[in-house]
Amino acid sequence: MACHVYIMTCRSHTALYIGVTDALRRDVAKHRAGTGCAHTRRYNITKLVYVEPHDTWHAAEHRAGQLKRWRRAWKTALITKNNPAWMDLSMGACLG
Repeated sequence: MACHVYIMTCRSHTALYIGVTDALRRDVAKHRAGTGCAHTRRYNITKLVYVEPHDTWHAAEHRAGQLKRWRRAWKTALITKNNPAWMDLSMGACLG
């Protein structure tokens, strides 16, 4: 089962959300529809900016836990390294 760690942000890139899923397209759609968690609704977090695939749910959850403990600057650097323009990745091939 393929799982993903993903990072979403708001339009101004001031708020981040880190999640784990086995259905990336579904979860991004939930965030966009406002039916995701309260944090994503409150800060209008709808832009997918980082995706990292993992072979197991355990590995994905472990990585998400690591990322959540990182400083904001480290998360920003990770996103910028992989997606320099912070483009919305939800329209690309990463959703399958």
